[in-house]
Amino acid sequence: MKRILLASSEAVPFAKTGGLADVIGSLPYAFDKEHYDVRVIMPKYGSIPKEYTDQMDFITHINVSLGWRNKYCGIFKLDYNGVIFYFIDDEFYFGGQNIYSYIHHDIEKFAFFSKAVLSVLPHLDFRPDLIHCNDWQTGLIPVYLNVQFQHDQFYRGIKTIMTIHNLKYQGIWGLSESQDATGLPEYVFTPDKLEYKNDANLLKGGIVYADHVTTVSETYKDEIQTAYYGEGLDGLLRARSNSLSGIINGIDYKLYDPANDDLLFVKYNIDNFSTKKKENKLALQKLLNLPVSETTFMVGLVSRLTDQKGLDLIAYIMNRFLDHDIQLVILGTGDPKYENMFKNYANNNPDKVSANITFSNELAHKIYAASDAFLMPSLFEPCGLSQLISMRYGTLPIVRETGGLKDTVTPYNKYLGEGTGFSFSNYNADELWDCIWYAKTVYEDKEEWNNLVKQAMTKDFSWEKSAKLYADLYSNLLNN
Repeated sequence: MKRILLASSEAVPFAKTGGLADVIGSLPYAFDKEHYDVRVIMPKYGSIPKEYTDQMDFITHINVSLGWRNKYCGIFKLDYNGVIFYFIDDEFYFGGQNIYSYIHHDIEKFAFFSKAVLSVLPHLDFRPDLIHCNDWQTGLIPVYLNVQFQHDQFYRGIKTIMTIHNLKYQGIWGLSESQDATGLPEYVFTPDKLEYKNDANLLKGGIVYADHVTTVSETYKDEIQTAYYGEGLDGLLRARSNSLSGIINGIDYKLYDPANDDLLFVKYNIDNFSTKKKENKLALQKLLNLPVSETTFMVGLVSRLTDQKGLDLIAYIMNRFLDHDIQLVILGTGDPKYENMFKNYANNNPDKVSANITFSNELAHKIYAASDAFLMPSLFEPCGLSQLISMRYGTLPIVRETGGLKDTVTPYNKYLGEGTGFSFSNYNADELWDCIWYAKTVYEDKEEWNNLVKQAMTKDFSWEKSAKLYADLYSNLLNN
């Protein structure tokens, strides 16, 4: 039995700001329980719903030192649907309602969390063979393990994996401030370790000290070794290329299942989507006060409204949408310039654009089910989950060929009849428009379109496939 501890700053259903929480909330359930005991450790935030905190068992409390600080650390445990979750408690760091704050708060907070993860291990009924760290918030776990814990026999032989979910976020703060906040020795803050452009970089520390580094798609693994996508760490990632893997994320096929999704107007499956999907579309048009028309090409966009998502390209072609029989349905929040842009277009063109500047899981599911196509023209996309969900719901993605989008969406080949969506390669608004227009022309041939939808719906992006790749990686590391 191999014992794996997933360390993360967030996990569904306890705390979520993005896709990381979905990954950590789903992945542990996909492993073969006979051979892998996979557990999760995360902070006990003040925002965790009471229904979960009421079920947690208090294990014990210890003190954790961060340099001159000596901090209380409570340890809680919860068996959630058969997976054990451990929670690190400290009111000072985690008592508020927000998971993340200003960077100087967060650096110290997650330095504490990283050290606490290792410090609590002797007090658990579980000594991991491997700690799987996720994003910069856990980047110091491999550092502390190698620098401050290796003298203790208990910790020797524990392996670490560092997974990069989005290289843009690295946990960067001043050198002296970070040294003070972490309590790590000065020799760790050198250019070959944590130092980065005269600051300290926590993710870099994790990449340097971990036994293996992974990221969330094969293409993104290659991209981050280039200067364009490498966010200043491409040289380090090239140096570690022999210990670098790309493993695509999955989605929860029970949660995202149009045949059993209670949030939809009408449930459907691969056999009856051609009529039932249409009913969802008509009902959503009615709900959003759009003209009700089954022939209008409806394009959905469920996203954080940021530059990363390619919204500057969409801004450039918005007027072209308005000239044609296309409806654009937007759901998300983010940069005020994009929020205001979409609201403005919706106010002036209520028959063409519906801008829902909010977060609504219920409306997201309805958009995935009702739309004909789904838009993701990202500048970069480590993995992306929305394209996987849209394919599951028979909504064909229109994506830029980057990161996980390139790895998961097969562009339509008219001559072979193959494909699961549409894609374009250069970050260019005209190419995006050509791709949308091509999708619309294919949509007008119902037989052709429905064949594509069927191919998209039969694709398997469940967690089981990804978990098998992680399991192989864990085994290889632990057997070496």
